Amino acid sequence: MNLIIISLLFQLVSVVLVLLAPVLTSCLPLILPGDCSDIYHNDNSRPSGVYTIYPIGATSAVQVYCDMVSEGGRWTVFQKRMDGTVNFYRGWDQYKTGFGIAAGEYWLGLESLYHLTLKRKYELLVDMEDFEGNKVFARYSSFSIDPESYGYKLSVSGFINGGAGDSLSYSNGQKFSTFDKDQDSYSGNCARSFLGAFWYSSGCHYTNPNGVYRWGADSTVNAVGVDWYHWKGFNYSLKSISMKIRPVQ
Repeated sequence: MNLIIISLLFQLVSVVLVLLAPVLTSCLPLILPGDCSDIYHNDNSRPSGVYTIYPIGATSAVQVYCDMVSEGGRWTVFQKRMDGTVNFYRGWDQYKTGFGIAAGEYWLGLESLYHLTLKRKYELLVDMEDFEGNKVFARYSSFSIDPESYGYKLSVSGFINGGAGDSLSYSNGQKFSTFDKDQDSYSGNCARSFLGAFWYSSGCHYTNPNGVYRWGADSTVNAVGVDWYHWKGFNYSLKSISMKIRPVQ
């Protein structure tokens, strides 16, 4: 008889726990990854690939490519060119919110990028490759951008040479410009002149990663390609380039 009672009590407790499970789990804090570093720290066996992050909070889910290999991994890629399948000559609204697909070519979005660099101190890695298979990088120990009200102004410093040379420091302190929102310090519109969108300066640029995707050396139209001047000059358009950030440890 006692065994029957114990069995009934056990079944009753099991039923109660099943019914209460949704309530109990809803009380636990939901931890959403803010960037690829959070994903890595949750499980450091995760491979490079596409993941969902929440840079602004629970309602801000976006897909990004996480580089879990380069220079120790944990990098959140915010810009990637690789094959010319996505048109990067776009207006302000699209550069603000983002476009493309994380499995291929894409731009994360200035607003997401601002919120990421607002919360933590980040470093930047720029990987690039030419059409001959040569690979180099440029690394910067500090990277952040200001809010839209300040033009998403760029702050970048601490250059470390990985063979590419420094073509980005020239853009330090500049606001972001597109063909329909000219915020550069040049007398004209750099985004229109060089068919891109970037933190252009008084002489426009030494790098134009969001320019026209061309195939290697091409001087038909000056400096409109995916250029990194201090490696390949103004008239060599790179096969690939990716810009990625991670929190400074």
